[in-house]
Amino acid sequence: MLKARVITALVLLAGLLAALFLLPASGWLLFASLICAVAASEWATMLGFGGVARNIYAVILGSLCLAAGAVAGLHQEATVAPFGLAPVYAVSALFWVLCVPFWLRSRWQLPGQGAAALVGLVLLLPPSLAIAHLRLLSPWLLLGVMAAVWVADIAAYFTGRAFGRRKLAPSISPGKSWEGAYGAMAGVVIYGLICLNHVGHDVTASGYLLAVPVLVAFTAVSIIGDLFESLIKRQAGVKDSGSLLPGHGGVLDRIDSLTSTLPIAGLLTLWMAR
Repeated sequence: MLKARVITALVLLAGLLAALFLLPASGWLLFASLICAVAASEWATMLGFGGVARNIYAVILGSLCLAAGAVAGLHQEATVAPFGLAPVYAVSALFWVLCVPFWLRSRWQLPGQGAAALVGLVLLLPPSLAIAHLRLLSPWLLLGVMAAVWVADIAAYFTGRAFGRRKLAPSISPGKSWEGAYGAMAGVVIYGLICLNHVGHDVTASGYLLAVPVLVAFTAVSIIGDLFESLIKRQAGVKDSGSLLPGHGGVLDRIDSLTSTLPIAGLLTLWMAR
């Protein structure tokens, strides 16, 4: 299992970096739409959609991503600030910040496939568009945001193993601890400040101080995204969202924390571009 995980991770990383730096904007938008479609298929499968309904749902979400991205100009290299995406990102941010914490606390069940389809739309379309948007600004920006989520995961894992005592959400994800969450926040703050120091040569002391709560909030949203998918999988009675990636489960398993963080990162870039 470990060998399969390592090989899959290396192949995924190599493929991601090649696509990230070599594909034209139109090709990258198509790639983001494909990710959206595959993740939508896994979401539909977990929520009990039949084969035909699952495929139709995946095609609809993938097509919506492609169409919305084209309307926003994400297929053109010159596009910098697609403000038309702001409402999409805002809906996603409100979902993660105002809705999901109560969802996790109450462990709500989705009442039917109609609700599942709607939640899947809010869950998957905004981050897929953000993947295309942030890459247009800079491949390094998108990679940096994704790396922040990876840092959070790695720091949480090792801190939790070393110091974990108090369970964060035992009925949802028994392996996660408050100590691991604090370690994730510390890791992301350090990572973020290093990145800020590297790219922001004229950043003032107050700028660094302001970045700390932003990075802590980013980490909290990342953890919420991870917990939300864990809850849905537990309610669906599955260990992984799919089996496409040997040793890693499905695509949705790999992007769970990105579904919550990428739209907020996209919204921040639009706010800064005003």
